[in-house]
This record gives sequence, structure tokens and C-alpha cells, in this order.
Amino acid sequence: MEITSINAQILSKMFLAGAKNLDAKKEWINELNVFPVPDGDTGTNMSMTIMSAAKEVYALGNPTMSQLAKAISSGSLRGARGNSGVILSQLFRGFCKVIGSYDELDVGILCEAFQRAVETAYKAVMKPKEGTILTVAKGAAKKAEELLGETDDLIYFCGEIIKEADRVLDRTPDMLPVLKQAGVVDSGGQGLMQVLKGAYDSLLGKEIDYSIEGETSAAGFVKISAQTEAEIKFGYCTEFIIVLNKPLTDKEEIEYKGYLESIGDSIVVVADDEIVKTHVHTNDPGLAIQKALTHGSLSKIKIDNMREEHQEKLIKDAEKIAAQQKEEAAGQEPAAAAEEEQQPQKEMGFIAVSIGEGLNGIFKGLGVDYIIEGGQTMNPSTEDILEAIDHVNADHVFILPNNKNIILAANQAASLAEDKEIIVIPTKTIPQGITALVNFIPDYSPEENQKTMLEEIDMVKTGQVTYAVRDTEIDGKTIRQDDYMGIGDKSILSVGKDLKAVTLEMIDEMIDEDSAIVSIYYGAEMTEEEAEELSEEIAAKHPELEVEVNNGGQPIYYYVVSVE
Repeated sequence: MEITSINAQILSKMFLAGAKNLDAKKEWINELNVFPVPDGDTGTNMSMTIMSAAKEVYALGNPTMSQLAKAISSGSLRGARGNSGVILSQLFRGFCKVIGSYDELDVGILCEAFQRAVETAYKAVMKPKEGTILTVAKGAAKKAEELLGETDDLIYFCGEIIKEADRVLDRTPDMLPVLKQAGVVDSGGQGLMQVLKGAYDSLLGKEIDYSIEGETSAAGFVKISAQTEAEIKFGYCTEFIIVLNKPLTDKEEIEYKGYLESIGDSIVVVADDEIVKTHVHTNDPGLAIQKALTHGSLSKIKIDNMREEHQEKLIKDAEKIAAQQKEEAAGQEPAAAAEEEQQPQKEMGFIAVSIGEGLNGIFKGLGVDYIIEGGQTMNPSTEDILEAIDHVNADHVFILPNNKNIILAANQAASLAEDKEIIVIPTKTIPQGITALVNFIPDYSPEENQKTMLEEIDMVKTGQVTYAVRDTEIDGKTIRQDDYMGIGDKSILSVGKDLKAVTLEMIDEMIDEDSAIVSIYYGAEMTEEEAEELSEEIAAKHPELEVEVNNGGQPIYYYVVSVE
């Protein structure tokens, strides 16, 4: 059998077959994750990215090549999740820039499309690494170039490209030592291979179910809901800046924080030689203000009645539901956009990715306008981030991804957003995100705040404690399934059977002579008592350090720890 050209109908089926093949293999691809953590998600992210485009393609029915190219490019760009998903969407974007101008595709056009795909994807990554999905795509494109002029048969052309891409994938462990150490090939590259192989099966005429059923589950965009009134222990969210008469001594700063802890919670105190930024939830804001005035004059005073805000929100929510029910009863579509609560316009706003009630509350308390539920266990899509941007009524919107696997999606959303300046602060961990917010100064310009935040997040070390899902050897450590692991910013710091011992060893590895503060965020499976015991042991061993305990409520990770 020989095929010398393919039209939009054939390519549409090939794309759907590739998407479904990747979706069917996603759990297998997840298991190729280098770190044996319980949330390896490369396969899931790539699958959700391509399925977002597949739904648009399937809805077209009988498209032209131009319509097909637009559906693949737009659907994958907006649905992109995680680094691997964003790179896959960029490969499709480059590919579609070429094919959209033709009615039928031959070897020459496909070769050009492969080259543009690789070029576009490499440009999207600030520091491209070889031994990844990029390398596999580049290998496929090089083979396409070699075959140009040798054959017009697309069956032979595509088959040879897949063979070469498979050979490149098998060599990825030689390019990235971490893959060789873990005994796996690159998971993103394997995901790309499943797309190519599924598409090739369709070209060969194999029997395939092309239907796309139901909705792919997604990390949702949510606005943080108000606490129930019974949960609001301290009713006034109080913020101000102290313009110091003289710099606080370490003792004065500790005493000041201690006083705030005696009258409230959710305390944030950031001091330098000239100012002290203060945030506290309390039932008597006057006490906090009186204490602050002993150190200097006050500016930027802001006091919000959280119980009153809660009641107002309940009323508005009830009115919105009633209006929607009335419209539904009348056979109308609910006017969700029109009913959306309009926040007052401001210069700068914040979006943060977070998961866990405690961490969400911390971010909200630090001034985040919208939380996107997600993170290590579920990466939000470019579309989720774009929706969040639409809901923040500010001229300049800062995005805190708080996970290295979300930064590319945030950057992609920033490039697609309109009418607002989007500033992505590339926070790789939750503690980095908290530090960025703590160092935000309302009187600074967006550019000044961006510079300050970027400087400060580099000072934060993060450790996370979870369990291993398989046996492996990495960073010179032998890991067995169900072992506890303390994972640092760049490597695994501790491994063992005892959770507390592993956590303490991890923290010891993070502390150095410049360390001043250890912050512990305990997860959903841990209790405050267990976290306090951990804190006491750290304080006893390192009396020179300040140790803080916070309820994070995060899943999967027993503890998230920062050292600054």
C-alpha cells in the first residue's frame, strides 16, 4: 500500500487516534517518572493536553485543513498542563502553522511541518534539556529531512520517522544521567511516541474507535470560599506598615511577634531597617495598632471585618443561585458572567496555585485574589490560568505557579492574555510563593515588586516529605517501595522507614550557618501535635533558629518545610 497525500479528513482521524493512544497509555507513562513519588503525572498532563484538542477536532466533524489546524493548535494551547503538556502543545502549534495553508499534505509539507514544530517547541523553553521530549521530536524532524527526496510514500516516510524517534528515545538515559540512574527513558518522549504510533496505526487503516466521549476531568479554577462564621475565631483582618523610628533588634522583633500571637493568628511580620509589614487576624485591631505605634508611625492601614464579608458573600451567593434557578425555570441559560461578583479595580492583583485548606487560607490572608486549586498532584491548564486572569480586576496581575511543572503553563497563559500586564514570578514551591507575597510592598511599582520577589525567592530552601511508590536508586540512595523520602530543591536528602527521622534528617541537610527561620507546613495526614513535636526537636537542636508551625492541609506530602 502506498499513500502520497493525506487530506484533512485523514489527518483528523490520525490526530484522534494519536490522542486516544496516549490517553490509553497515560498511567504507564506516569510510572516512568524519575522520582518514585505518588504523583508522577507526565502521562496525565500530556493526555489532558491532547484530549482538550481532540474534543475540538471531534466536534468539527468534517473540517477543512485550516479549521483542523486551528482546532489542534488552539485546543492544545489552552488545555496544556505541566511542562510536558506545554511542550506538546508547542509542537502542535508549530506543526499547524505550516499545514493550515494547504488542502492536502505530502512528504515535503510534512517535513517542513516537523521542522517548524521542533523550532517552536525549543523556543518556548528557556533552557532546553537534551534527553527529553524535545530531543525525541528533534530526532523525528531530522529523519524527516533525511528522507526528503528519497520517497513520496507517506507510509514508508512515517514508519521510518517512528523507528528513528524510538531509537532516540532509547538513548535518552545516556543523555540524562538521572534517567539512567532510575532505569527509565524520558516519560515525555514516550508520550510523544504514543501519539505518533497511534496516528500511524490510523494511516495504516487499522480498526480504531475515533469517538471522544464525556469530559476529561480537570484541575478546576475556584475562588476561595469564605470560612463559615463558626470557624472565624478572630474577626478582623488587620494589615499595616510601621515606618520605624529605629531598626528593631532581634529581641524586639521576637517580642512584637509574640504579642501579636497573644491577640490573634495568621500572623505575618516582615522587618527590615526602615519598615515592618504586619498582617494579623484579631478581635481587637486597636491592640495591634497601639503596640505597633511604640515602634514608629503607621501607613497603609487596612482593617476588614471577615464576619461581615462572610454574611455579604452568603447573601450574594443566595441571590446568584436564585437568579440562576429562575432563568433555568424560564428555559434560559444562566447569565453567569453577568452575575459574577465584580471586585473593585486596583493596580496589582495576585493569582496563586495552591492545594490544601490551610495553605489556601495562608495565601488568601496574604492578599491573593484568586486561588487555582492544583499543584503537585494536579497541574492546572493554561485555560484554568486564563480564566483566573479574567476574574482578577487589576491592571497588573502577578501569577505564582508554586510548582516547577506549572511555570510553562503560566507563561503560556501570560502570552495569550489581553488587556492586562501579566507577571509570572517563577515560584517552584509553596514556600517560595509565600515568601514572594510576604515581600510585596503596595507602594512599589509592579517592576520594583517583581525585582524584589525574584531576589527573595532565591533565598528560600524547600523540603517535602512523601513516600516512594516503587524501588529505585537515585542521588546515591537506595529507595524501597513505601519508604519515606525527604526531597530537597535539587535532590533526595533523606530516606528511611521512620517519618519523623526522615523529616529531621532532611531539615538538618537544609540548615546552614546563614539559616534563620524554619517554617513547617503539616499535611492532611498529620496532626498539629505531631508537627509541634517536630518543631520542639528542631528548636532544641538548633536554638539559634526560629521555628514556625502552620497547618497546610496538603495531600500526598506529610510535611512541606522551608528554611530561610
